[in-house]
Amino acid sequence: MAWLANHHICYRCEEHWVDEWSCQCDDECPYCGARNSSPVESEDLSGFIDRDGLDYVVYVSPGTAEHDPDYEEIGRYPSERIAKMIMTRRLKWEWRKAFGSP
Repeated sequence: MAWLANHHICYRCEEHWVDEWSCQCDDECPYCGARNSSPVESEDLSGFIDRDGLDYVVYVSPGTAEHDPDYEEIGRYPSERIAKMIMTRRLKWEWRKAFGSP
């Protein structure tokens, strides 16, 4: 499932905050309480690669994630190139599983 870091800038007080969620949703300003602030930018945190010794370890947020990313280890690979390829394929698979074929 998508896991995003949504960046908001309040239309009332102009403060910036980041809210992680499974979609690009409006939020309430934690500084002044203004409602329905839409994200101005979102970073995709659905998957990442971590280094463990000689291995590149792929983690992906599954389609069942709701209130936290609940990352699952997908596998360990000898090169970053292979790990990126596997992560990209897995994220596409998770997307299709959750939303159907494009």
